[in-house]
Amino acid sequence: VSNNTLTIRGEKQEDKEEKKKGYHLRERHFGSFERHFRIPEGIDADKIDASFKKGVLTVTLPKAPGAQKPEKKIEVKAV
Repeated sequence: VSNNTLTIRGEKQEDKEEKKKGYHLRERHFGSFERHFRIPEGIDADKIDASFKKGVLTVTLPKAPGAQKPEKKIEVKAV
């Protein structure tokens, strides 16, 4: 996190192997990536958390205590 921007960098590898009668195929794909996301107002940047499980990256951006709006009840009118 820098200048109100969250940067995610990584490298991906894909290895595909296929063995069938008469041939053997092996492909490898490699590459790096970088994405930038602007952090919205009201996010506590010091508490941003990330986890990577089974190929899925989960990033949690918690709201700052002052940014959470109080509950509001809405009356439903019968028509």
